[in-house]
Amino acid sequence: MSEADLFMLVRGPLFHAALAIFIFGNIIKFFEILMLGHKPDYAEARGSAVQGGIRTIFSRFIPDAGIWQRATITVIAGYMFHLGLFTVIFLFAPHVLIFQDLLGLKWKALPTQIIDAATLLTMLALLILLMHRLRDPVRCFLSRPCDYLVWSATMLPLITGYLAFHRFGIAPQTLIAVHIFSVEFLLIIFPFTSLTHAFTLFLARYYTGFTAGHRGINA
Repeated sequence: MSEADLFMLVRGPLFHAALAIFIFGNIIKFFEILMLGHKPDYAEARGSAVQGGIRTIFSRFIPDAGIWQRATITVIAGYMFHLGLFTVIFLFAPHVLIFQDLLGLKWKALPTQIIDAATLLTMLALLILLMHRLRDPVRCFLSRPCDYLVWSATMLPLITGYLAFHRFGIAPQTLIAVHIFSVEFLLIIFPFTSLTHAFTLFLARYYTGFTAGHRGINA
């Protein structure tokens, strides 16, 4: 298979297949969660359940003092990772063009120097989180093989994308194909791993706040 054939394969049929698995897998995941329902709360309402749910969605973005004290490294590296990954995915010019093709929407991209810095910081944050997981006895004990698979699947697109953009190593077209393939692998496993928290966290937070709000508790 030539470089051009490999590129067309990962950019065409494989990409569409991975995207379909990603979309339908997450839709099914949402339906599974919603179909679980919840037990009726017969206690007298002491507050607004809806307001509590909405408030909790946003309030959990800011960790309280206890979390800062107990998990400082996780909080700082976690914010570095999530903000950096968001920047790389949605504000890198070639990615913006992909979203334009898929959704018909376009927004302004950031300069490549900022994307470069964001990529390196994101990879650094991932390495810090991995080392912290391995060195912390509790986190290491609770970690499953799937957790390390998720970490690897998240890191690979960053590494391959960085190498492809800077044209390190093998031919540029092959590097881009490898990068796209790593992204497709991430999309495929996304609905079946903890990566789904990127979407389900909003449902979880709303449910927690909804229940607490009904009881007059600030979650």
